[in-house]
Amino acid sequence: MGRIAEPFTIAKRADSDTYHITLNPSCGLPVRVCNEWRRKSFKYFPDELADFRFPKSIKAAKPGAWALIAYLKKKLEEEGSARRVPVIDVTVGEWIKKFIELETSPRTGINAGENRPYSLNTLDSYKSYFNCHIKDDPICQLKMTEVEEEDVLEYISRLSIKKFSRKNGTLGGSRTFSAVIVFMRLAFNEYQRKVKRWYNPFQFKKAPKCNRQSWDALTEDEVVKLFQPGVLLDILDLCLCASMFLSGLRRGEIPALRPEFLDWHTPKIRVSNAWQRLDKKDKVLGPPKGKKTRDAPFDPILQDAIRKLWAENGQHEYVFIIKRKNGTLKTVGPALVQKRFKKWLARAGIELKGRRIVPHSSRHSLASMLEARGVSLRYIQDLLGHSNMKTTKIYLHSTEKTIREIGHKITEAIEAKPEKPQEQKPKENKILKFKAS
Repeated sequence: MGRIAEPFTIAKRADSDTYHITLNPSCGLPVRVCNEWRRKSFKYFPDELADFRFPKSIKAAKPGAWALIAYLKKKLEEEGSARRVPVIDVTVGEWIKKFIELETSPRTGINAGENRPYSLNTLDSYKSYFNCHIKDDPICQLKMTEVEEEDVLEYISRLSIKKFSRKNGTLGGSRTFSAVIVFMRLAFNEYQRKVKRWYNPFQFKKAPKCNRQSWDALTEDEVVKLFQPGVLLDILDLCLCASMFLSGLRRGEIPALRPEFLDWHTPKIRVSNAWQRLDKKDKVLGPPKGKKTRDAPFDPILQDAIRKLWAENGQHEYVFIIKRKNGTLKTVGPALVQKRFKKWLARAGIELKGRRIVPHSSRHSLASMLEARGVSLRYIQDLLGHSNMKTTKIYLHSTEKTIREIGHKITEAIEAKPEKPQEQKPKENKILKFKAS
């Protein structure tokens, strides 16, 4: 007796912990429907089956597979035998515009299912890219089903020669140019996920790379100067400076720090929140950058500063609170940090000398000081909250410092006055005289 074919096949991806499913014709569904579900990830299950999107094992995935078969059979009964792969007949502009709003973006559900909700800062960037570089281009008038690779290449050409007023040049090669192309690829890839048999003109187009110029770091001696008397004038100055240079907190994480996130016993700081849209009035409290909670150092200098700050202003919902002259309280804003940071550098007598030093440079400085003292890169990566080691390496400037020190020594050697060679006196030939016995 022949073996009965399994109605479905479930396998685990080798490069991740996710599972994919293949429906076989023995499940009772038409071949064309089974082809739609060939090696397809569980995370693409319809919203009605959202509870089955992330199984932990093959055994746990099987109920989801049976639920999917039942769901598809029910859809066939409702839609009739004429059901085909749906083609979303929209223009390029209409499709890409969906991605600039949280309510309409096709990525919202996928990101939420992975517990990585959309950052509002990312949506604001997408909206800017669409309004400035996409919506008025001729490619937006084409239907998604009509776009060919040649149309994409022509759009990239138009974008690359577009004037970029801030740099008085063209957009090509800039960070914005790279980000716009990446955004377009995301939208086209998402359309391909919905329309399986559609040819994606971005399929073989690699995302352009942009050599991003990183911020510079202060040396260890310069960081010490910031804490000398006369530089930090009040206790809030000390709190902010210690949070930046000793704990590595970001600009949006400092005002979002709550008292319950301070572990006074270990001690450590639990970085769980950050303000998004920090520079705008409609700022929103959300997760830190990268959706990654981390532990930051809680140095005794910062501990004493916070205690003194609370003694002056009292303890409130957030750790760092400003007390106005009229007695009202408000949270620390980015403009205040930027303004005070410039004054710290001036009072400490730190000359920039062409370096790009901003408040975010405090994280670069902390990473470089730790690496110079032999701290492992893995620890520095966790401390800064980076998902990729490549990002952490951008923050390390100790190698540049070492090269600079070697260069200074070479310069000193070149500028040093050569010593006069000492005249060597002729050696006297000492003749040994032997006496015959």
